[in-house]
Amino acid sequence: MQHPIPFSDELLVERSLSGDQASYGQLVERYGERFQRYATSICSDADLASDCLQDAFIRAYGALPRCRDPQRFRSWFFRILTNTCHDACARPHPSVNVECLEIPAPERPEEVLEQRELAALIEQALEGLTPPQREAFVLRYVEGYTYEEIAELTHTTIDALKMRVHRARKVLQSTLQDEYAQPVGR
Repeated sequence: MQHPIPFSDELLVERSLSGDQASYGQLVERYGERFQRYATSICSDADLASDCLQDAFIRAYGALPRCRDPQRFRSWFFRILTNTCHDACARPHPSVNVECLEIPAPERPEEVLEQRELAALIEQALEGLTPPQREAFVLRYVEGYTYEEIAELTHTTIDALKMRVHRARKVLQSTLQDEYAQPVGR
């Protein structure tokens, strides 16, 4: 059984603009899960992140006629979501939801406490990053995007992103080195 070839973002945007709501639904389905993780990492609250994601999709739908480059819908929507999340977060420097870091499940009870302490330390360390550093670090190491993909999403140069990630890693290493002597990221 052959799987149908998925439509391009450009075609789905064009169809949405002509009134085909199912096409916009396909865009929501295509990017919803991945962007939910990103929103959660920025908002540190899954419910708030879900609200932000839904609000961003609604805003994007209303602004769809202003999407100048439909083949770059993902990048365009990413900016809307990022702005929505930052606007919704009560704190000026939202923390990252450390559950997104997928730390392996502990095997012994004492490992549970250790894991919780590590998660709290990581969250505290991430709060010490500037928003651009945190965004670059989360996209690179939590979401697994390449530097090229991050550059496209954030409209930032690869060199600037590498510098942000490098500085973020230095801050995290400095903050965490007293407790854990292992380097952060690779």
